[in-house]
Amino acid sequence: MIAAMIRATTFAGKTVAVFGLGASGRATALSLMAGGATVAAWDDGQASRDAAAQSGVPIVDLEAADWSKFAALVLAPGVPLTHPAPHWTALKARAAGIEIIGDIEIFCRERAAHCPDAPFIAITGTNGKSTTTALIAHILGSAGLDVQMGGNIGRAILTLEQPAKDRFHVIEMSSFQIDLTPSLKPTVGVLLNITPDHLDRHGPADDPEQAMQNYAAIKERLVKAADHAVIGIDDELSRKIAEQVNQRRPGCVDAFSAYGQMAPWQGYASDVLKSITGYAPPFFMRPKMNLDGYPTLRGDHNQQNALAASMSSFVARYKVGPNAGLDSLTIWRKIVNSMRSFPGNEQESLFEAARTEMGRVLATYPGLPHRMEEVGRAGRVLFINDSKATNADSTEKALASWERDIFWILGGKSKEGGIASLEIFFPRIAKAYLIGAASDEFAATLDGIVATERCVTLDVAVKKAAADAALSAGAEPVVLLSPACASYDQFKGFDQRGDAFRFMVLALPGVAAKVQK
Repeated sequence: MIAAMIRATTFAGKTVAVFGLGASGRATALSLMAGGATVAAWDDGQASRDAAAQSGVPIVDLEAADWSKFAALVLAPGVPLTHPAPHWTALKARAAGIEIIGDIEIFCRERAAHCPDAPFIAITGTNGKSTTTALIAHILGSAGLDVQMGGNIGRAILTLEQPAKDRFHVIEMSSFQIDLTPSLKPTVGVLLNITPDHLDRHGPADDPEQAMQNYAAIKERLVKAADHAVIGIDDELSRKIAEQVNQRRPGCVDAFSAYGQMAPWQGYASDVLKSITGYAPPFFMRPKMNLDGYPTLRGDHNQQNALAASMSSFVARYKVGPNAGLDSLTIWRKIVNSMRSFPGNEQESLFEAARTEMGRVLATYPGLPHRMEEVGRAGRVLFINDSKATNADSTEKALASWERDIFWILGGKSKEGGIASLEIFFPRIAKAYLIGAASDEFAATLDGIVATERCVTLDVAVKKAAADAALSAGAEPVVLLSPACASYDQFKGFDQRGDAFRFMVLALPGVAAKVQK
């Protein structure tokens, strides 16, 4: 059994089918059993079934099972629910008339049943989810609060501690997980952005526009149901969602932008705040913030992440307990009214202290493995592990972080659209090193624009890129692993690919590892 566990008491006395026995699937089965349910678990892979059995999970062949006995099917998020075709377990569940849910739905039901006021922050978006989730957890943890982080990052949600009034669950959610969580209703819902990704899982292959609409509708559910929404407005779909949610529930949406845009209601709120205080609000309530000097938050894309994390942390802290249900502006009025006895200069000092403290907390953020991770240096040469960039949109954020002298390692299992959308950044690239199955496709895109070398494997690419970067005359040449591809042609996942890159870089002569603070 696992040390920490949320016991799924809401399924006590019921029989539940569990399909997909990775880490979250095993945790789900154990949680259900600990809560008093009978479990029938299965996976298409023998190795996964064996690992689950060793953990004490009952293995039952669901293809041969009597589905009329099951109260629900708990499906792993990686298993197709609708597209490109429903998994056979989903078809059996629908034929039997039972619900199909995920592990985060079990968490939501336990929270609703036992502690509905427990603070719950849910984060989604195409890019930046993990960084924003980790930043929120870091900010709240730095304030001495009890923070539990998991979901699509780190630990499976049911291995965390039980919901409690003074315990903040900070949960990253993919579109697949949202789709399996019908009762999702977080205290704060965060939507960062929406760009095409995994469209094969959201709609018909011959209708990408419909697939995109389906994808956006799933993302919208997270903020639509939240007590309070924090939404990025730098893409058309997210901005439309922010406007619609704010129209339905005025005062429940805080908008943010990497480019300093303000939603109309946000501008009004800032004006009112200034009028009642005499001062502008702290920078984490403004549309743009200065991240210069924060190496773990390089690039304009981290404007989105840092703003979302700062706003969400503020809202979450002040929307629990007696402030639950209040809009952000009302909460700010309450805070300001409590300061009325302070002279004007002391009010200003309070706001300045808030800005300084948030800056200090962001400066101590250690960053995420595999996402713009500084591995080390060899003289002037910087080595960056961005293995988590599995699509072009994510790689764009990395390429935008340096003006020149980028020695770019890319490739793997290509996604729809390839890297054509990155052409604007090609002048920044000193040389590209191609690995994996996408080599021919990417070589054709780069032909005549960027010097390329076919390396096939990552170890060859690292050695060649490091040697070329060392000969560069640039002030800070960067060897950047940002593949713009899935890793499954050569690795089990982006994390294994990133770990391999880190190991290879640190084995190079003269490389000094980045010292974590």
